[in-house]
Amino acid sequence: MNLLNELLDDLTHVVQDHLPLILQGAGVITGGLLAGGFAKWLLFRFLAAYNQRFPRFWIAGTLKHLDRPLFYFLPLLVLSTVLPLVPLRADAHEVFRRIVEIALTCAFAWTLIGCVYVVQYRIRHKYQLDKADNLKERKLYTQLQFVKKVVIITIVFFTICLILMSFPTVRKIGTGLVTSAGIAGVILGFAAQRSLGNLLAGFQIAFTQPIRIDDVLVVENEWGKVEEITLTYVVLRIWDQRRLILPLNYFIEKPFQNWSRTTVELLGTVFIYLDYSAPLEEIRKELTRILPQNHLWDGRVGILQVTDFKERTMEVRILVSASDSASAFDLRCWVREKMVTFIQQNYPESLPVTRTAGTGESSKPPFVPMEEATQ
Repeated sequence: MNLLNELLDDLTHVVQDHLPLILQGAGVITGGLLAGGFAKWLLFRFLAAYNQRFPRFWIAGTLKHLDRPLFYFLPLLVLSTVLPLVPLRADAHEVFRRIVEIALTCAFAWTLIGCVYVVQYRIRHKYQLDKADNLKERKLYTQLQFVKKVVIITIVFFTICLILMSFPTVRKIGTGLVTSAGIAGVILGFAAQRSLGNLLAGFQIAFTQPIRIDDVLVVENEWGKVEEITLTYVVLRIWDQRRLILPLNYFIEKPFQNWSRTTVELLGTVFIYLDYSAPLEEIRKELTRILPQNHLWDGRVGILQVTDFKERTMEVRILVSASDSASAFDLRCWVREKMVTFIQQNYPESLPVTRTAGTGESSKPPFVPMEEATQ
């Protein structure tokens, strides 16, 4: 019992002696965090009110993408400023300062990444893809997506470097790491040459742009649109909602079709095989009559031509134009249905037939008497 009383007395004396310092330290830390939080709240209230009265894309992007990063960055920034006022021993103060600096560095990196997304938000709302002629926008989106990933990776890399270099032990072994970096780089280069090749291919695609975001491609006998371009691969959204994943090197080393490289306008072809007796002028007049009825036809091209003769049929090609590849496909299907229906209803004899013809008596079957036929 006496021992317990002595421990309580010692604890009481310690608390009485250090209570003012503890309260001062807690007050400085709490005050710094609250001051930074209040500054962040005040800033965002002002931006929200300003954006409500004078809408701006960059303000809307700031409110959307910098809310959480600044919620941590500004309080930590104020805390690091008032940190010398915290009454701690030298060794404890150094540990606490190191923790605050690391947290502040991470929060600052998060804020920089948020700024990258603010720039992306601003560009995407200024340059929209949902219009007929979006070639300029698709070029910009392709470069923006690749540059954004490179910038974010660079920010994360330098943040890790700054955190590691803040420790004296790591700084001392840094010289040894630098001297061995050349050998390690050669080894890693051989081990990851395909990945590095994809990375270099990504730079080439981003700036020479054989493909862009939302381009229409025919790759590996599949038709689809470019949905995403990463640092190592391309995602192609196939027409039936499948996804085709291809490495970036594929688009540098192998041929493929790009239906929207310079313009989204496209010509569609419809082939019909008819008998030689088909009235071409009447069919051509019908094509001229029905095309204006469909809004998918852009009015540039609408012709009918005989492009080939087969052994039993002639090949008739109908050429129509549309504003984009999807419209061209639907227009081709519509024209094919209309023309086949027209021919069936008006000139059914013009559909392909197989003829069997003979000459003179030899073409008639021999006469066989009934008695012989029944035997």
